[in-house]
Amino acid sequence: MTRRAAVLLVVLAALALAGPWVAPYDAGRAFRGFVHAPPMFPRLSEGLGVYPLVLVDRVEQRFVEDRTRTLGLPWRGESEPVFLLGADRDGRDVFSRMLSGARLSIGLGLVSVLGATLLGSLLGAWAASRGGWMDEAVMRSADFLLLLPIIYVVLVLRAMLPLVLAPSTVFALMAVIFTAVGWPFVARGVHAVVAREREQEYVLAARSLGAGPGRILWRHLLPACAGHVAVQASLLLPAFILAEATLSYVGLGFPDPLPSWGRMLADAGNVNNLARFPWTLAPAGAIFAVTFATNAALQARVDHRIRCPEQEVTTS
Repeated sequence: MTRRAAVLLVVLAALALAGPWVAPYDAGRAFRGFVHAPPMFPRLSEGLGVYPLVLVDRVEQRFVEDRTRTLGLPWRGESEPVFLLGADRDGRDVFSRMLSGARLSIGLGLVSVLGATLLGSLLGAWAASRGGWMDEAVMRSADFLLLLPIIYVVLVLRAMLPLVLAPSTVFALMAVIFTAVGWPFVARGVHAVVAREREQEYVLAARSLGAGPGRILWRHLLPACAGHVAVQASLLLPAFILAEATLSYVGLGFPDPLPSWGRMLADAGNVNNLARFPWTLAPAGAIFAVTFATNAALQARVDHRIRCPEQEVTTS
C-alpha cells in the first residue's frame, strides 16, 4: 500500500514540473483589454472551440460572447486570447498561472515533506536505538514542538525574516521552516516502531551475526517504519501547501508576480471581487483537489489495512 502513496507523490511531482510547460500562456503575460474576463467554456457545436469575448462596459468590466465566430483552444496559437478559467485583475490567464503555480506550491510541499520525513525518521530511529539521555532530549524536543500551534509558529518564524527576499531564498527559507515544524510528527511514530522492533527476533539474530548498529538501523529498523512514514507524508503534504497559501495570502510568502496558489488567492481576496469574479478562486479548488487526493489515498490505505491486515503486513 505504500506504493499508492509513492504513485501519488510522483504524479504531483510530475504536475509541478510540467505545469509551466503545459500552460498555454506565460504566467506573467497581461492582456490589458481583458481585465477580469470570465471563463470561456469549450463548445462542441462547430468542433472544439470557444466563443470570443467582447468588452461592452469597461467600467463594470462586463463581457459578452461573440457567437458569430469561434476560436480554437489556447494551445493552437490563436490571435486572440482564450481564457479557460477567466482572467485576473491584471488580465492574466488564471489557468496558465494556476498551472505555473503548481511548481511553487506543490514543489515546496514535496521538498518540505522530503525534508521532514528524512529528518524525523533519522532522529526518531537514532533516538530509539541509542536510548538514554539522547533519547529523552530528542523526544522532549519533539513533544514541545507538537504542543505549539504550528501555523502561528510558521507565521512568527517567517515574520522574523526580511520581507523582501529573492524568490529562491523565499522557497529555501519556507522549506526549512516547514521541515523544522514537521519532523516531530514523523519522529514520534518512527521512534515507537523502532523501540518495538529492536527487540524482535530478526534484529537479535542480525546482532548476534555481527551486524553493527548502523547496518541494523538501515537494513532492518528503518524499513519497518515505511508504512508510518507514508501516512505522515500524506498528511504533511496538504498541510504544507495550505501553510504556503496562508503565508502568501498575508504577504509573507512568494511575492507578486510569482503565481503560487497562495499568491493568487491573495490577489483575489477582495469581498467585492469574490462576488463579481468568482473564477479568481480557482487556486482554492486546486488546493482542495490536492488535499482530497492525499486524504483519499490515506483513507484507502486505512480501509485496506482494516479489511486485509495480513496482506498489509506483507506488502508494506
